[in-house]
Amino acid sequence: MKLTRRGFLLSPCVLLGNRLLEHLTTPLNKWASPVRLAASQAPAGGTAPESPVIYLDVAEQAGVTQVNVWGGVTHKDYIIEAKGSGYAFFDYDQDGWLDIYLSNGTRLDAHWPPGETPHTYLLKNNRDGTFTDVTEKAGLACEGWQTGVCVGDYDNDGWDDLFLTFWGHNILFHNNGNGTFTDVTRKAGLYQDEVRWGSGCCFLDYDRDSHLDLFVANYIVLDIAKVPKPGQTAYCQWKGIPVMCGPRGLPGGMNILFHNNGDGTFTDVSEKAGILKPGPRYSITPVSYDFDNDGWPDIYVAVDSEASILFHNNHDGTFSDIGVMAGVAYNEDGQEQAGMGVAVADYDCDGWFDIFKTNFSDDTSDLYHNNGDGTFTDVTFVSGVGLNTLYVKWGCGFIDYDNDGWADILEVNGHVYPEVDAAHLDQTFKEPRVVYHNVGNGRFKDVSKEMGPGVTERYSSRGAAFGDYLNNGCMDALVLNMNARPSLLKNVGGNRQNWIKLKLLGAQCNRTAIGARAYVTTGKHRQMEEVHSGGSVMSQSDLRLHFGVGHATHADLIEVKWPTTWKIERFTNIEANQIVTIKEGSGIIKAEKVRA
Repeated sequence: MKLTRRGFLLSPCVLLGNRLLEHLTTPLNKWASPVRLAASQAPAGGTAPESPVIYLDVAEQAGVTQVNVWGGVTHKDYIIEAKGSGYAFFDYDQDGWLDIYLSNGTRLDAHWPPGETPHTYLLKNNRDGTFTDVTEKAGLACEGWQTGVCVGDYDNDGWDDLFLTFWGHNILFHNNGNGTFTDVTRKAGLYQDEVRWGSGCCFLDYDRDSHLDLFVANYIVLDIAKVPKPGQTAYCQWKGIPVMCGPRGLPGGMNILFHNNGDGTFTDVSEKAGILKPGPRYSITPVSYDFDNDGWPDIYVAVDSEASILFHNNHDGTFSDIGVMAGVAYNEDGQEQAGMGVAVADYDCDGWFDIFKTNFSDDTSDLYHNNGDGTFTDVTFVSGVGLNTLYVKWGCGFIDYDNDGWADILEVNGHVYPEVDAAHLDQTFKEPRVVYHNVGNGRFKDVSKEMGPGVTERYSSRGAAFGDYLNNGCMDALVLNMNARPSLLKNVGGNRQNWIKLKLLGAQCNRTAIGARAYVTTGKHRQMEEVHSGGSVMSQSDLRLHFGVGHATHADLIEVKWPTTWKIERFTNIEANQIVTIKEGSGIIKAEKVRA
């Protein structure tokens, strides 16, 4: 039996820089292999919550009003003005509540009055639904085109540090543990004289030596003086409209892997580790997970307008790009796509991590199902996530928004060409968000219109971070909106079903416990997740692991597999609706009961 895409005729499009689709109709695709876990094995009440869940944008009430500045508002001459950046949810002061980091940009032709130059922000969680700007005290007011962000405790001192990418020079901020940060980029050996356009980043312990290494994606080698003007070449037009040029026609960047030397410094091992072998790519967002369950972290990179990358960890300090062989470099028709964002989860609870990737307009996002044999199957259409082709798709996350035990998908969108509004096409610069509800049988349903104004409101969005900033068991979202204030999407109703949240602390492994894997079992339903850095679009989400458990009042079994040692710790009969802190080798050191 076969499916056809003829119901989704793709008009010619240009992917983030005018890449024309190679055809209008694509060949028939094949049905995916059957999903391994039936919906009947979900927790009680798993697929039919008693009350609807909606998202409300509460940014104004929460004090998250800092306006993003990123290039021209009504017209963009260069691709740097359209790309945008990421945000972060992370607990910088270790008080158990998620704080907010906001990146920012600038304008190419701007001359800012003293004191008014756009800069980045750190907002402290007041534990009452509001935030306070502590940027100046923290020392985190950075200027320039600040693009990506990732978090990890690189020196194992118990405080999560902040790595920021720029079009310019990246910065590593050491968390001093007293509410302040220090720029240690040069001291750590991470400063490079060459101007690069850094995009996403992620910390990982690729050699399992208990010290976090750092992967940095680079997008384009951008020299404004050498870039053609809008409309000047074939790469500077979109559907007959003169637009900014790129990425096609511009040189791609080279990704970098830094090895942590264990003494507070890093060494560039990109060539030795095989990271340079794929050559220049328009890389945007990396994320690290153990995709083949061999105990070693791999790296997936969403790439714009070219083949995406899956770096398999060879266990000897090197990586091999197996993206094409594994089936995650292209779509099922063998086409390059404009990969932007990436989310990872075991969405069907079969014990293997799957991949969701966002792409440009006139194309779908991709859902790659892990076959458990080193390959993936593109199940975009059979799963139900292939419906939306109008939007330019960016930040994304697998989040169980209704706590039914199945990972749903939230995707944020926004066009790159402001000029599209005057062209009277079927697309607009500002676009709504998309939510796919996981119905528990390997399929998803688009429920966007039912999810409230926080989803249906239109912005040109980019980065998105996900987490529970109220500590009430609901998965919320923080979204970057181009040349506007952020959206803080509060989940209302998600905690009508039960949940368990795990905060993992490493002892023998890295202190952030990046790479640690947790399993939560309720009845016959077994979920898993890994602590990870980076993802979405150039963003950082909550490092805590969230599991919806439906109507179950307890987790029958929680298992934690620690990186470095591979040791597994098990805990039985753990009460739901708690934030449970587990320290490697010490067991549960804190269990905080939370009232909705």
